[in-house]
Amino acid sequence: MTRLGRDARTRAYADRRTTEGKSKKEIIRCLKRYVAREVFPIIIEALSPADTSSAAA
Repeated sequence: MTRLGRDARTRAYADRRTTEGKSKKEIIRCLKRYVAREVFPIIIEALSPADTSSAAA
């Protein structure tokens, strides 16, 4: 919701989807999925152990 109110790219996306006939509820659902796809790899990388194979050599 914060992103929808502050980010210019997200507002443009919402405006484009509104002209396509999507409801605000559908637009927010799509945005949640987009954010999840964007954030998930960052979380996985942060949780994976550091590569120590070069330090052991």
